[in-house]
Amino acid sequence: MRILFTGASSFTGFWFVRALANAGHEVVAIFRQGTEAYQGVRRDRVLGLAKACRSVQCSFGDAEFLALAAAGPWDLFCHHAADVTNYKSPDFNVAAALENNTRNAAAVLKALAAAGCPAMVLTGSVFESDEGAGEQPLRAFSPYGLSKALTFQMFRHYAGSAGLALGKFVIPNPFGPLEDPRFTTYLAKTWHEGKTPAVATPAYVRDNIHVSLLALEYVKFAQAVAKSRGPVLLRRNPSGYVETQGAFAERVAKEMHRRLNLPCPLELRLQADFPEPKVRINTDLPDALALGWDESRAWDELAENYSKIFSPTPR
Repeated sequence: MRILFTGASSFTGFWFVRALANAGHEVVAIFRQGTEAYQGVRRDRVLGLAKACRSVQCSFGDAEFLALAAAGPWDLFCHHAADVTNYKSPDFNVAAALENNTRNAAAVLKALAAAGCPAMVLTGSVFESDEGAGEQPLRAFSPYGLSKALTFQMFRHYAGSAGLALGKFVIPNPFGPLEDPRFTTYLAKTWHEGKTPAVATPAYVRDNIHVSLLALEYVKFAQAVAKSRGPVLLRRNPSGYVETQGAFAERVAKEMHRRLNLPCPLELRLQADFPEPKVRINTDLPDALALGWDESRAWDELAENYSKIFSPTPR
């Protein structure tokens, strides 16, 4: 397939593009900036995709993007990019994010349809309203989650108007090599410093998934969506380790201890406040065997990644 992909510089975007390329697909990836403008781990991801895709510098919905969409031919459009600026803040600008996520969406999808593209995949989040399973009602976690839910509704409308099949791929809590500094990175960094990391929210039940497994699920779903015709809606909500964050931290500690030769202690604090839903998880279990995914290898790669970052070999 020939695929037009937005959001390739993100953590999951990098893994999705690489997995699509490894599956034999031609990916044209959109980058808002030149390589020299990216810093840190995001720059590493952009450089790592140099051989996996053809890069084009533009932004979703701008004139250059519209021209690219119209040029075709495309077998699938994957809209993975989203405005995540200050996404954890209660002051997250929902209106601005929705505008950025959907700029000229009607014109873009019309151009894609005219160029022969039959379908698109939109990335969703378990933080959205009405996604996954858990405490009812399934409200959005945050203003960011609200922006993602509204983005989906916009694309559902315009994809239907353009006659495109729409696939929604809902992401839970991915972790793995080249991730932005988050929970598992914090654990590994603290262990390498010889300290004990504190888990402040051990009672939340979440759905953490290896990004390598998530990427294989994405490829399988994208291939299925591309075969669809007409204004239909398909969904995939891949699930990983469904457990409390405390139990997940203990799982990471066990796997890293045996691979990094570090003590990997933990402090599980008593959680009394629950500003977020206590339980929010995805529900579709991947068939790891059919996907050719090796869990032990995924842990090995994660440990190697942390060793490279936090215990570099002296020159």
